[in-house]
Amino acid sequence: MKIEINCFKPYDIRGRIPDQLNEEIAYRIGRAYAVWLKPRNVVVGYDIRLTSQDLCKALTQGLLDSGVDVIDIGQCGTEEIYFATSHLKTSGGIVVTASHNPKDYNGMKLVREDSKPISGDTGLNEIKSLAEDGKFPPSSRSGTLTQEDTKAAYIEHLLSYIDLSALKPMKVVVNAGNGGAGAIVDLLEPHLPFTFIKVHHEPDGHFPNGVPNPLLIENRKPSIDAILANRADIGIAWDGDFDRCFFFDEHAAFVEGYYIVGLLAESFLKKEAGAKVIHDPRLTWNTIEIAKKNGGQAIQCKTGHAFIKERMRIEDAVYGGEMSAHHYFRDFAYCDSGMIPWLLVAEMICKTGKTMSQLVKERMAAFPASGEINKTIADPAALLKKVQERYEISAKSMDFTDGLSMTFEDWRFNLRMSNTEPVVRLNVESRADKVLMEAKTNELLALME
Repeated sequence: MKIEINCFKPYDIRGRIPDQLNEEIAYRIGRAYAVWLKPRNVVVGYDIRLTSQDLCKALTQGLLDSGVDVIDIGQCGTEEIYFATSHLKTSGGIVVTASHNPKDYNGMKLVREDSKPISGDTGLNEIKSLAEDGKFPPSSRSGTLTQEDTKAAYIEHLLSYIDLSALKPMKVVVNAGNGGAGAIVDLLEPHLPFTFIKVHHEPDGHFPNGVPNPLLIENRKPSIDAILANRADIGIAWDGDFDRCFFFDEHAAFVEGYYIVGLLAESFLKKEAGAKVIHDPRLTWNTIEIAKKNGGQAIQCKTGHAFIKERMRIEDAVYGGEMSAHHYFRDFAYCDSGMIPWLLVAEMICKTGKTMSQLVKERMAAFPASGEINKTIADPAALLKKVQERYEISAKSMDFTDGLSMTFEDWRFNLRMSNTEPVVRLNVESRADKVLMEAKTNELLALME
């Protein structure tokens, strides 16, 4: 029977339980994925949400009924599906997760062989149509279901990014937000000389301390309090499926993701001279300068994981970073990880002898930034046109890679419509002039009113 399914988004599947996503729809997605991709075998797993395991069972049944062999890796983070798909050399992978969405939501992220993303323009819309139609060809065989534990191989891979002998004792506050990150920190802990102060560590799909989203100011206080109380060297917090990680310095100040992109770009370029790094168009000057200084090449790409991953493959880039705390690694099947970044930053602190604040202080002064400001706007296209007309006479350059980017002598901005929410996102930066950056930010905000 044909039904309407409205949980398909540009990059993944996300919807409210049970009206937008339920076990019947999950089963249909499994069948539709199998018809579209014709995979031999698929890795599945699920996050800590209360509905995730049952949705994963229904999804798995859809795959099995289509004659696809399924490898179930159990409860995991999104990046563990990326890892398992490439590590086990399967035809694809699906994780049941809604990351940082409200607790009555769930969803899925889909990849094909080599952990290549399946998004709206690379098959997700076709899978949606097949799932809605519900006419699935009979299979000559039933798939087989096996369980596999890939955690040991995944931990070994994570540790391969750092020099363990260079690490020194440090106090590290870790806040999993009752999501899935805590379990991985526990597995890494025996290998590291760090003392971990664990906040909201146990996985709990009831989210007793709020939905795990460190971008929400109110969610940062427990991390801040723990850093100050324990005089920690660094703080790290994750979203629910831990594909993003967020940093606090030793003074418990939140570090914007933009400066972490620069730090990680530098760490890879020092190891691999002449390599390429990918960045998004929102904030760019710091990353470009760091790449030049370290003999590398910074390449701009449209915001969004599917675009970044595709461009990284084309360029064979060693690293890609978005200021939204998504960090991508060539040796991680060009996928994003929320575990690799903090290990690299901790290694940097140990090797340089600098504190977290010292690592980013100079860059923050050289390129002060507004941080991303989100506004709900009735007519985003009209706003972008108005802003362009206001500034184009004095702009040195304009770029439309993603929304509207305008560059001037000492400042620049990017204004773009969100791919996932009904908002417009503004980012402003300047060359070593915080007062100018703040003035121009206020000027643009006044135009947006």
